[in-house]
Amino acid sequence: MSEMKAARAHQGARVLQLERVPVPQVNEHDVLVRVASAGLAPSTMKLLAAGMFRHLPTVPGHEAAGTVEQVGSGVDPALLGRRVRVHPMLSCGVCGYCAGDRQQMCAEAAMIGQGAFGTGTLELYARYHDGGLAEFVRAPHWLIDEIPDNVSFDLAAKVHDLGNAVRALKCAGPLTAATMVITAATGTMGTASIVLAEHFGIDRLVLVGRSAERLQAARRLVPHLRADTIALEELGPDWQTAGGLTARIRALVPAGPEAVLDYLPEGPGSEQAFRSLANGGVFVHMGGNPAPIAIPMRETMLGCWRFVGTRACTRDDTDTVLRLLATGKVQAERLITHRFALDDVNDALTALDERHEPMWMGVIRP
Repeated sequence: MSEMKAARAHQGARVLQLERVPVPQVNEHDVLVRVASAGLAPSTMKLLAAGMFRHLPTVPGHEAAGTVEQVGSGVDPALLGRRVRVHPMLSCGVCGYCAGDRQQMCAEAAMIGQGAFGTGTLELYARYHDGGLAEFVRAPHWLIDEIPDNVSFDLAAKVHDLGNAVRALKCAGPLTAATMVITAATGTMGTASIVLAEHFGIDRLVLVGRSAERLQAARRLVPHLRADTIALEELGPDWQTAGGLTARIRALVPAGPEAVLDYLPEGPGSEQAFRSLANGGVFVHMGGNPAPIAIPMRETMLGCWRFVGTRACTRDDTDTVLRLLATGKVQAERLITHRFALDDVNDALTALDERHEPMWMGVIRP
């Protein structure tokens, strides 16, 4: 077990390279996980191009689940053979952000297998930057979560994305019997939010996406909740400049929704969804949309609206997901629509980025 297969990112590369590399060495506080499933993220190559991977070459993949193969001398040996997921968020653990359930804002914030976002020394990231698109991944023992017996490795690998949805839903709350709009509802974050919504005070959804056909498939994720759909392709050619999305939401919900979860990565749909809010409503954005929102402050004052920008999730968020999955209250296995071999990782990333066919969540099985 001296070598393993891994997909590695190199400086300036547009694809990942499949290589044989040494298996990570386990030190005192480390756990080595044999990867059974690793999540696919459309941000991987974008972050590489943006220079967010600080140590190259590196193994991407911030979502990983598998069995514990080795533990360091300072780790409980009872973990050996256990089914686990790796929580990817690295942080200092002692600052005000970390103590306040906001680890993603820590100066040391970075992710195993993904980018570095903090402005500190990033010492942990220097050691644990290699991720899960490989046969093995190493992580500090405090970032290892055992997974319930009723949760597959594939779903465990995507707990982080479900945790992101929990974070967005928490930012919108507390809510009771609320109507919520979810944009980009047929993507990874949209579908994750749909299956979790009823556990956060939501009893009606308005799902916004490009395709009417794909929206109907997403709607079936919550057969017991009222869920209306708005297909952008059906709003008419001038919807982007004529406020067509705002008008359509208000036609369905005359008083406006209490909350909007916005995952749109571009375009004017974000602002138009914001303008649809009810008095006192909250707009939560987690889509990374570069388009500006030109809403006068007076309008937000009169509407008593809240705007919340948020990113990533915390350990408390993923613990919430694991509890809901363990009890069977959330059925999320069906969100895993695509499974690929490690040898096909570049085809998988292209499929996830282009989404020519319906694709909610995808995983790699090394």
